[in-house]
Amino acid sequence: MSSERVHAANETLECVTEHERILQEIESTDTACVGPTLRSIYDDQPNAHKRFMEKLDARIRNHDREIEKMCNFHHQGFVDAITELLKVRADAEKLMGQVTETNRRLQEAGREVGTEEVIRCRIQQRNMATTVEKLQLCIPVLEMYSKLKEQLDSKRYYAALKTMEQLEKVFIPRVGQYRFCQIMAENLPRLREEIKEISMSDLKDFLESIRKHSDKVGETAMRQAQQHRTFNSAVAKQASVGHYTKPLYTRPLKRPCLLCVGQVLTAQDLVDFSPVYRCLHIYTVLGDRETFENYYRKQRKKQARLVLQPQANMHETVEGYRRYFNQIVGFFVVEDHILHATQGLVTRAFTDELWNMALSKIIAVLRTHSSYCDDPDLVLELKNLIVIFADTLQGYGFPVTRLFDLLFEVRDQYNETLLKKWAQVFREIFELDNYSPIPVDTEEEYSLVLSRFPFHDAEIEKQDFPKKLPMSQSVPQIYTQVKEFIYASLKFSESLHRSSTEIDDMLRKSTNLLLTRTLSSCLQNLIKKPHIGLTELVQIIINTTHLEQACRYLEEFITNITNVSPETVHTTRLYGLSTFKVLSRPSSAPLLLSPVSCLSVLLSPLSFCLSFFLS
Repeated sequence: MSSERVHAANETLECVTEHERILQEIESTDTACVGPTLRSIYDDQPNAHKRFMEKLDARIRNHDREIEKMCNFHHQGFVDAITELLKVRADAEKLMGQVTETNRRLQEAGREVGTEEVIRCRIQQRNMATTVEKLQLCIPVLEMYSKLKEQLDSKRYYAALKTMEQLEKVFIPRVGQYRFCQIMAENLPRLREEIKEISMSDLKDFLESIRKHSDKVGETAMRQAQQHRTFNSAVAKQASVGHYTKPLYTRPLKRPCLLCVGQVLTAQDLVDFSPVYRCLHIYTVLGDRETFENYYRKQRKKQARLVLQPQANMHETVEGYRRYFNQIVGFFVVEDHILHATQGLVTRAFTDELWNMALSKIIAVLRTHSSYCDDPDLVLELKNLIVIFADTLQGYGFPVTRLFDLLFEVRDQYNETLLKKWAQVFREIFELDNYSPIPVDTEEEYSLVLSRFPFHDAEIEKQDFPKKLPMSQSVPQIYTQVKEFIYASLKFSESLHRSSTEIDDMLRKSTNLLLTRTLSSCLQNLIKKPHIGLTELVQIIINTTHLEQACRYLEEFITNITNVSPETVHTTRLYGLSTFKVLSRPSSAPLLLSPVSCLSVLLSPLSFCLSFFLS
């Protein structure tokens, strides 16, 4: 019995708990989902719905009490709100009356305004709106035209042409129906012509300026070429230490870039090329590039002819030649810059044509003016200028072979001036000679003579001081002067880009002329002088004998200078010595002949010997 009670109590507790859960679910879920929940009440236990209804009534009463508490709590506030609302209703009715009265007065005042004025005002408003709209279209055109004027005033002509193009193609067509736009469109061609005229004027100023600056540009370019050549020569000397110490003859370096110490100078640094670029762009934009190219080339040809005209007294000083070369180099450096900086303004064919014309004129001018020069030092300086001139232009790609061919003509003239100079030197030596053996009192004096002339005699070396050498004082002097002549001749051969063999051959030929023509002529003139007696004639015979013996030392001297082996040079020196010995036998009886005929016999083998030892 007790267990049944416990069981019933448990079932009742479970039922109450289940009902509580169902109530919470009903309160928290949507009413559309309540059906399944209520159905579960009838499915659980019989008469369970009665207990659930009791539970539900209790829950409802509980909520009613809570609602009643809430209403009691807010009742006074609700009453106060209703009271305020009633007060506002009276004010609202008063305000409504005022609004109605205001509206009535406005309606009465509006009747005084006429219908025509309203229409006119609306038309004005519409016109204003249309005007604003059209002005918004016109303002960009006016702004662009104002921009065009500013560009013209600031000389930005290329940008001005671009602005004109935009005006014509984009802006003016949008508002082309207006008169001011038509005036603008008609004015643009005139502005283009003004730009063409101004740019052409700038180009003319540039051409005049470049004519004045060509000298400076050429001077800088030639100085740079000389620096390259000096550096190259120094490197060659270092490489040849222990062998040949004279300058080596190499090809010039590549194109110079106008370098200076501590800075880099180009043609553009010395000349403002912007007028050319600007004018070229302007004529290109205007579709008239060909006219500009033809004009530029025509003017530069005229300037080239002016540059190639030398001054009448150019041959008098080396500065005259230097200015002449500087102007020519400057002209072609500028053309080379234009060739590489612009596209087609000048072509390689055009510059080659100018150069060929200039080269022919330059060679003719140098031939004429160099022929007036009788100073070997000036001729040598001219040769150095021609070499630097040729190296500079060769670095810019211009062929200069004909200039180096011209140098061989100048070399012959240089040798002639040297021969004239040394003829005077030989005459002075013969005039100052006492035609007596050289006395030497000490070892120092003897060594001094040997340092100037290669004399070797075993018997004389054994003699005690004081003693006498068989030749007179003129022999070592002439020997020294012959070596000086060889050095002077060598100076012209330097930097000619020739091999050592060719230089050796040139030195031998020039020395051969000195000995066989100049020295021989001086000796012949000497023996014809009336004050030359028999004693002097005998001494002259002895002198010529020693000079003939010294010829082989001159050969060795040239070989040491050029570093060319004697085996590579076709010489008949040994044959010449033997011939001299055979032909000199008449000298054993000079007393049987007149002084003049005796010396003529003796000088003939000497002249013959000296003529072929370097041939």
